[in-house]
Amino acid sequence: MAVAAPDRQRYEALRAIEEVARQLVAQIARGEGPYLEVPVRTLANIIWDPQSKLLKLGPRKLRRDFLDAGEARKFMQTVLMMSLLARAIREGDYPTIRDLYYAGKHTIEYTDEYGRARKEETWDVQKESDSVIQDIEVLTGFLREQMGILHDTKGKIVGRLTIRSGADVIDCSRMGDGAYSIPPNPDALEVLEVDAEYVLVIEKDAIFNRLNKERFWEKHRCLIVTGKGQPDRSTRRMVRRLWEELGLPVYVLTDADPYGFYIYSVYRSGSITLGYESERLATTGARFLGLTITDIYDYKIPRNFIIKAKDRDLKRAKELLNYPWFRSSKEWVKQLQLFLEKQEKVEIEALSGYGFKFLTERYIPEKLSTGAWIE
Repeated sequence: MAVAAPDRQRYEALRAIEEVARQLVAQIARGEGPYLEVPVRTLANIIWDPQSKLLKLGPRKLRRDFLDAGEARKFMQTVLMMSLLARAIREGDYPTIRDLYYAGKHTIEYTDEYGRARKEETWDVQKESDSVIQDIEVLTGFLREQMGILHDTKGKIVGRLTIRSGADVIDCSRMGDGAYSIPPNPDALEVLEVDAEYVLVIEKDAIFNRLNKERFWEKHRCLIVTGKGQPDRSTRRMVRRLWEELGLPVYVLTDADPYGFYIYSVYRSGSITLGYESERLATTGARFLGLTITDIYDYKIPRNFIIKAKDRDLKRAKELLNYPWFRSSKEWVKQLQLFLEKQEKVEIEALSGYGFKFLTERYIPEKLSTGAWIE
């Protein structure tokens, strides 16, 4: 697992930003109104590619024209953010997404056509500046992590994995009852040694902590990872590297409900909102270990442990059935239709009704040994 050169990535990202700027200057030099063509990041422009098994960004683009009253503000926000990123890279700074929000937030004072004094904020809330960063990602082809932008992370990993992070060597099997926090840019990590047969990705942080406390990773020669629910980009990238570069099989364990199923699909195929990142973040070989709806009945989970599905659960299941990456799998269609028929769901913790060790000593080993997973 070779280490990627983060400094080189930042330099290449800077060159991409500068190239966009040169194009704008050339447009002005030709007497044209400057404009940007930004790929559209909406569901309507997300395409399921069955060959690669990935969600990808489609061909649609929007024209962000400085001379268009409806697009001028967004155009200026985009150019402003590119200038902030270029400055940070040139000066060797690593700003957070919140830093960038404040660095670009200022008030523009002007007089309107009626001679009245007006004020305009460059952006009102961070959601605006975050969206502009995503636009720049698709515009340049570089992720914010590659540009050196820092952000809150959720992911953790533990097991026999030794890595170099900066000047430090870290043994992820010697973290006590804790775990190694996956950094914003996992590409900057160099794997020195690994002794594992597979990666187990766990939806819930509490279940991850329990398996870590039991040293499940030591007894079963695996790495365990959690993204604490819906995974962040860093966790997804780390899992992708472990699968792609080390050849480790990846198994995902979630609750038996449509939200857990979608979390699995994010690891495997990518997400709708970040379809432009799928090729670098999705692990197309990931397998769903469970829990499934059929597990409720195969394992005879007690009725008082089963949760009645809510309307939002049913709505979500119907949405998943309409997604081609679920619809193309007979097994997923079966699971979702059974969920809609029974209108029941269970949490991973329901297995503890058979004893606290049931999950680790029977359920997971049994599923792995029999190949009872979904792809």
